[in-house]
Formats: sequence, structure tokens, C-alpha cells
Amino acid sequence: MRKRGRFISICLVVIVLGCCPGRQSAVSVYAKEEQTEYVKSEETEHTKAAGTEQDQGFQGQLYARSAVLMDGDSGRVLYGKEADVPRPMASTTKIMTCIIALEHMQGDAEIAEVSEYAAGQPKVHLGVRKEEQYYLKDLLYSLMLESHNDSAVIIAEHVGGSVEGFAKLMNAKAKELGCESTYFITPNGLDAVDDAGIHSTTAKELARIMRYCIRESDRREEFLEITGTKSHSFQDVSGSRQFTCNNHNTFLSMMEGALSGKTGFTGDAGYCYVGALERDGRTFIVALLACGWPNNKNYKWSDTRALMEYGLENYSYRNLWKEQTFPDIPVKEGIPDKMQLSGASTVGVEIENAPEEWNYLVREDEKAELSAEYAEQMTAPVQKGEVIGKLALTLEGEAIGRWNLITEETVRKRDFRWCARRILKEYIKINQEK
Repeated sequence: MRKRGRFISICLVVIVLGCCPGRQSAVSVYAKEEQTEYVKSEETEHTKAAGTEQDQGFQGQLYARSAVLMDGDSGRVLYGKEADVPRPMASTTKIMTCIIALEHMQGDAEIAEVSEYAAGQPKVHLGVRKEEQYYLKDLLYSLMLESHNDSAVIIAEHVGGSVEGFAKLMNAKAKELGCESTYFITPNGLDAVDDAGIHSTTAKELARIMRYCIRESDRREEFLEITGTKSHSFQDVSGSRQFTCNNHNTFLSMMEGALSGKTGFTGDAGYCYVGALERDGRTFIVALLACGWPNNKNYKWSDTRALMEYGLENYSYRNLWKEQTFPDIPVKEGIPDKMQLSGASTVGVEIENAPEEWNYLVREDEKAELSAEYAEQMTAPVQKGEVIGKLALTLEGEAIGRWNLITEETVRKRDFRWCARRILKEYIKINQEK
């Protein structure tokens, strides 16, 4: 009877789950498809990087379904594999959570209170309790070093008023950074789906968000300080509970110059990683999505090292600027160059805010080209500094710099009044010579 009762209970659970799919069901289907494709890709050596859409230089083998190597200074993608395919990103989400919290913080003494919802978050968690209070800055260490899910929700509710309110801030920032394929639902990266889509990003956009965190945000120094810390100890505001958080970002001790990074894993996302390295004046960012599932936890470190080493070995700064000269442009109805009654009228061309040099991170075999488009003829009057065209610097066909071409001087119109005055001057001059 006991066995029969257990069997009936199991059947009822299966029926209920099958008839009442929740928020996670759609994501779980996605995860199954993603993992199945991942296994197939390993079997067919789909992970080989040769022939990917962004670059032919890297010929190594990667485990990640999506991968990007980005120049951290310019934002140019140096290598990409399925770089624009949206995928769940797990706890790499927390780099956005952290930078938004930092940008909204009023000071290190700011306090956040724990809600019942935050206290109920699944592992990995700090283990907070309802109505406890913590300094927001301490929670950021918990968020980034140990990847605590409850800390993420406390931060989100404090900064955004609610998880949903904070998600709006995250999505607004993503749009601001040009991340059109990124969609945030949770502040911790737990798998989620709603009417607008799946919690996801692309490798390229994840790298772009990291670039913002370490290079562009006004709070970048604090972000680097937090994510680069090995260990951080703190208490709740009352002083009754003590915690120590240790950094689990292996990359920080794996390569010289490692700056920052964030790991992630969920059943839907697989293992994910985004990290940054600075060496010899160069900054590289690597973003990986769907980089294996258990028991392949170390695949992300293998891929990160391979891409970082490729960048270090093959990319260096080179001055792509060359001095440019342009022929003068004919000016119709303009006063002649030598102030005579007849003759050609022209205006010189110059580059507005021309740089002395333009240093860019490039591979030795990459080619740069300067090309100009400007008016072949103008009609007087012409003002000095008038924009008449553009100069573009392209690298392998991609524009990396643009400048206005402007007129060097003013050219007045040769009208009846000017001609009359000019004739009078000539007449006076002739009579004086007599």
C-alpha cells in the first residue's frame, strides 16, 4: 500500500507539472535544445574557430558556443564566434547589477534592508534573514566575489524599488550602451522568461557591458577594486553576524595583468564567463556563453586563456594616420585668387581637428585606408570652416575614424559692386602711374 501510494503521488505531481507550466518551462525547453546542440557541435568539431564571422586569424579550438575577444579601449571585436546569437548569461548578469548599484550609491554608509523575497533566494546565497540590514557596499562584494543571489535581490530592491524596477534600469542602461539584443529580467542571472523574452545577451554585448564597467563608467575604479579583491570580511549593520567572501574568479591568478571578471552557471546558460586583462598598454576583454555543462567546469578557463593569448601575441598598437593633402576646389562666381577682374577662384581644403597620429590595436596583416569624399565645385560666397566633405579611416573595411573636411578661407562673391570698385581702383592706379 505504501509503494502504491508513493506511485500515485508521483503520478499526480507529473500530471500537475505537465498541465501547469510555469515561468521556467519555456526556458527549460530552450536549455534542452541548447545542450543538445552543444553536444552535436562537439561531435562535429563545430567548436573550431576557423571560418567564423568576425575573424580568420584565430585558428584554435573553443568549447564555447558564443565567444568574443574585444579590444577594451576601442570596443572593436577582434574575434567572434556566434557573437550576435542571444543566449542566457547566468551570473555574468551581475556585472550590470554591480555597476548600476555603484552609479546610484550615495556613499559607503548607505544601508539596505532584507525583504522576505530576498531572504528566500536559492543557493548560492549569503544566507541573509528578513529585516536584517547591510551596508550596500558590502553586499556588492558578496555579489561579485561569491555570486550570492540573495545579495543581488537586496541590491535590486534597494536601488530600483523592486526587482522589476531594477530590471528596467538594467535594460535602459543596456540600450544606452547599444546592446539591442540584451534583455534583463533578474539581477542575479537566474534563468527566467516573461512575455517580452528570455533573460539573455550576446557574447559581443556582454563584452561591451564589461568594457563600460572597466573603462567608461564614472564608477569604474570602484568596480575594479571590488572585482579584483581576493577576500572581504564584513558584518550586518547591527554587528551581530559576520561574513567573509572569497573571490572565485580563477582568472585573476591565472594570467599576468588580469583586471576583472565574473563567472556564471545555470542549467539553461551552461558555464559562462566575462573577463578583462591589461598588459603592455593593451586591454582585452573575453566573453563566453554556453561554454560547456557539468562536468566541464574548466572549459571557460581554457577558452579565456586561448583568446587572451591570441590577442597578446597578435595585436599591437600601430599609428594608422598619414598626412593628407587635397587639391583646391574651384569656386564658381568667386573673387579670383589674385584679386584680378578675371581668373580662377579656388578655396583650400583642410581636416577639422586633424590628429597628429592615430594609434590603434591591429594585427600585422590588417590594412588601414584613408578615403575622402568632398565637393568638386562650390559657388560663392564660401565661409571659412564650412563643411564640404568627410575623411574616413577604415580598417579591413570597417570605419574606425571620421573627420570633417572644411574650407581654409572665406571666398566672397564676384558681383557687380565688387567689379565696379575693382575697375575704379585700376583706373586710379593707371592715372597715378602716369
